[in-house]
Amino acid sequence: MPAPSYVHGAHDVPLIGQTIGPFLSSIAAQHADNDALIVPHQQIRWTYREFDERVTALAAGLLKLGLQPGDRVGIWSQNCAEWVLVQFATARAGLIMVNINPAYRRTELEYALDKVQCSALILAPAFKSSDYLSMVQDLVPELARAKPGALQAPRLPQLRHVIRLGTEHTSGMFNFDELLAPPSADDLARLAAVGEELQFDDAVNIQFTSGTTGSPKGATLTHHNILNNGFFIGEAMKLTSADRLCIPVPLYHCFGMVLGNLACVTHGATMVFPGESFDPAAVLATVQAERCTGLHGVPTMFIAMLDHPDFASYDLSTLRTGIMAGSPCPAHVMSRVIETMHLHEITIAYGMTETSPVSFQSSVDDPVHLRVSTIGRVHPHLEVKIVDGLGRIVPRGEKGELLTRGYSVMLGYWGDEEKTRDAIDAARWMHTGDLAVIDEDGYAAIVGRSKDMVIRGGENIYPREVEEYLYRHPKVLDVQCVGVPDAKYGEELCACIILRPGMQADEAEIRAFCQGQIAHYKIPRYVRFVAAFPMTVTGKIQKYLLRQQISTDLGL
Repeated sequence: MPAPSYVHGAHDVPLIGQTIGPFLSSIAAQHADNDALIVPHQQIRWTYREFDERVTALAAGLLKLGLQPGDRVGIWSQNCAEWVLVQFATARAGLIMVNINPAYRRTELEYALDKVQCSALILAPAFKSSDYLSMVQDLVPELARAKPGALQAPRLPQLRHVIRLGTEHTSGMFNFDELLAPPSADDLARLAAVGEELQFDDAVNIQFTSGTTGSPKGATLTHHNILNNGFFIGEAMKLTSADRLCIPVPLYHCFGMVLGNLACVTHGATMVFPGESFDPAAVLATVQAERCTGLHGVPTMFIAMLDHPDFASYDLSTLRTGIMAGSPCPAHVMSRVIETMHLHEITIAYGMTETSPVSFQSSVDDPVHLRVSTIGRVHPHLEVKIVDGLGRIVPRGEKGELLTRGYSVMLGYWGDEEKTRDAIDAARWMHTGDLAVIDEDGYAAIVGRSKDMVIRGGENIYPREVEEYLYRHPKVLDVQCVGVPDAKYGEELCACIILRPGMQADEAEIRAFCQGQIAHYKIPRYVRFVAAFPMTVTGKIQKYLLRQQISTDLGL
């Protein structure tokens, strides 16, 4: 009789039983003079001693504003040194950092701030085509007359503090650097008192992840969740304090802040940021200049680097390890990455925000064919089972839904008990919605998704969320969004629209309706006008048939 599809990561290295603040202090004491953070475009190069001191100053500064442990602090910014300081300072001060996607627009920002009742928002002035200051001023016009720290906005009654990056001054806002003033003895005593009360099961981070209901949900993660996940990710990469990890992935994702920052900090390794966002030439130049030993990215990032016209002129010989994740990795890409980028010990990781995020990862010495065809084996201290539609464990080699349980499972969705119960069952199993197979040796492969999520170049797009927005268009009677194949991004979004009787519209009009209202990567690449959707006899829309039809019609 075949073995059941159940695996657990029994391990002789124990879980870390600390909160993030004291853990960082212990690392900073061990590796005081080692580089902690390098951000060339900001001319920043901080040792662990300097980094820890700045984290302490910011943590004390946040508490001095009157923020209380458990208050939510939003961070809306591109990759920068300040983002990393906020990540660790909020943890030290007992605050809950709320990651806000840099691509969000006004409507999405308002939803996020209101959903988790943010008391403070830290923001960059602008990024790419987004003018963050004007969006916030439009959302909270009371800022123009408010004294910094005393905001009263009826739309967002919880929001008291808006803190901007940069040296210019904006009405109603603090400047970030004001919070980095050297703390007094009283400030440090207050911070120490807060630290003594914190528990590792306290919430430390909220990340928005959408679902079939359309509204983004706030996955609430603890110190224990992300500190341990970061540590065991680094262990799988064989990270040491001699490693320098190039992190071109966004910090607002778990990929940047856990697989990047926390994997480094838990090992005394160096975090290196090649730019505010991904640019292949900047990444290649930074790897060469900083002698990086590790590099993270989604497959499309690695493809862009490999295909850069000047690729051969960069010296990447110091590279050894890294992680490719976010979407399935094509075999030929992995082979080129190993051979021409010297990433002989690159690993593949799989997970979801709700599980902090990684639950499977390949090891540095797994054969290449397994690193391409599987997601590796279960992470330490976690359990995974593959179940059928009735919730029964299937035999090894059979397909079913992947469920995971252990230290990594989130507390729940902020303020959404019902959605939490839908995701995490009574036995604390997280239902991923992914269809997987586990072989006799414990290697897993993802073979499909029971949810309709589209993964575009590592960005998760939840069709229902885009559909809900498009329903607001006065000419749209019905809409279904599906993913279609794309050579560059893996998948692109297509909106299939049934117009109201007598109405006419074109693709440009629909895309213009989305522009500036929803994040750029959610705007459908393709728009198709249809007369009807394929249905079952019971009236359910058959998205898989719609996906096939559209892919065929588009020649994909």
